[in-house]
Amino acid sequence: MGLHFEDLGRADALDRGGLTAILFAMTDTRTLEAGCLCGAVRYRIAGPLGKQTHCHCNLCRRASGAPVVTWVTVAPGDFTLTRGILRKYRSTPQGQRGFCAACGSQITFDALNLPDEVDVTAATLDDPEAVHPKKHIWTGSRTNWLIMNDGLPEREAY
Repeated sequence: MGLHFEDLGRADALDRGGLTAILFAMTDTRTLEAGCLCGAVRYRIAGPLGKQTHCHCNLCRRASGAPVVTWVTVAPGDFTLTRGILRKYRSTPQGQRGFCAACGSQITFDALNLPDEVDVTAATLDDPEAVHPKKHIWTGSRTNWLIMNDGLPEREAY
């Protein structure tokens, strides 16, 4: 089963000078295949899964057209495009989203202040069941008609 990034508590807030790489090295390692709706973009994750989170923010909702987006964080070196390219969109001054230019599937989010991490949409994985979300974030902007009683911790912001 292995140790997961979220099991390390607030280590993500302490990430300075490569701590992320050390923490990723301590987690369960796997290889996952994935891709967009039309198949023009395919990618592989060959490494440990980090944070696994349901995001309810307005930006994720608008970018996906869904009430919540589930993300899994990986090290950039563990994320490899195997087909196609990602078109990038700067959704905020702090981050950009990668998506398929043909079908619009959102694949990644890169927080520019966290260069040792890339967030990947769990639903684009061929095996989305490999992801086990640990919390909800940005619940202060959650839609009032989505009820999720999964018992996971909730944070009004990140």
